[in-house]
Amino acid sequence: MKIAIVHDYLKEFGGAERVLLALHKIFPEAPLYTAYANLDSLGEQKKEFTGWEIKTSWLQNLPLAGKLISPLRILAASAFQGFNLSSYDVVISSCAIYFAKAVKVKPGSLHISYIHTPPRYLYGYTTSYNYQKHWLTKVGGEIANHFLRLIDFETSQKPDILVANSENVAGRIAKFYRRKAVVIYPPVDTERFKVTDLRNKNRKSYYLSVGRLVRGKGIDVIVTACTKLKLPLKVVGDGPELENLKKLTGPTIEFLGQVKDEELPALYAGAKATIVASEDEDFGIVPVESMASGTPVIAPQAGGFKETVVEGKTGLFFNPVTVQALIQVLEKFDDKKFMAKDCHRQAENFSESRFEKAILELIKKTVNRMPLSKTII
Repeated sequence: MKIAIVHDYLKEFGGAERVLLALHKIFPEAPLYTAYANLDSLGEQKKEFTGWEIKTSWLQNLPLAGKLISPLRILAASAFQGFNLSSYDVVISSCAIYFAKAVKVKPGSLHISYIHTPPRYLYGYTTSYNYQKHWLTKVGGEIANHFLRLIDFETSQKPDILVANSENVAGRIAKFYRRKAVVIYPPVDTERFKVTDLRNKNRKSYYLSVGRLVRGKGIDVIVTACTKLKLPLKVVGDGPELENLKKLTGPTIEFLGQVKDEELPALYAGAKATIVASEDEDFGIVPVESMASGTPVIAPQAGGFKETVVEGKTGLFFNPVTVQALIQVLEKFDDKKFMAKDCHRQAENFSESRFEKAILELIKKTVNRMPLSKTII
């Protein structure tokens, strides 16, 4: 059985790309089809894609395609429809904002689309870029988004099965696409973060924030709250909001920038708690990584966080996403009330092995009339 993997584009590394890596690990012989790829922009994660068979669309050859990747989304569905996937029995698309689900497959083949979220910019959810702050981009954006919503709905009807990365996203799929989705949580390499001995022996007094420093991630809420309480906070990540965030911070805030993957488990394990404050997070991998390290999480009582964090057992919620609400939780937070083993146990619900098992079971159940090859199993 021949399998192909389709992904929006490869220009940055985030949660969607971690799912892509996991899919390729399950199906190492499957080629990757994507609208655009610039592996050099992935930083140290570039090595993860070494040796892959990557096929890009005609968008790759457009002048300044990398810089214009966002406005070019109006052409994205057409780019994916241009791929010839007629030789594949199973196609798995990984889709968030660039309509990878638009690919055409041969009659009788299976198309499973893993939906990270319906495009946030189309349905009023906070995004990293605020196109409405200038009247010209606001008008142009609203006109484009009208047609893109039509394209998004039409292409969402093409896959045989839609897979949501959380119950939260499954609800969005039901609302915007009028379809029921299977929920398969994203894979987290929980084994990499199991450093219980390190946590027990070297626990520090700092709090931790991990994520891209972009609009909508709530990092401003976190640094402001910790500054007002004079709590030590380490901020892992980089992005366009860095300079603005520095203006909000006091001497207890430390910006670490991007850290190497091998350094992250120790940072999690050494923290009193990991704080996240994204607005209506689709799923949220950071809390799972933190819990895998035995460290509790302080998170908004919203979005995917409600599916990963167990109130009072692996962390605490705050609501709404404001500085004052977070301060109230931080003032009463006692990390000694949380057990590392409880955090570990909860994190295992989102392990790579569970993801692999769920994906393979879904395919087998759907194509049980078609024998899977040994290379797939």
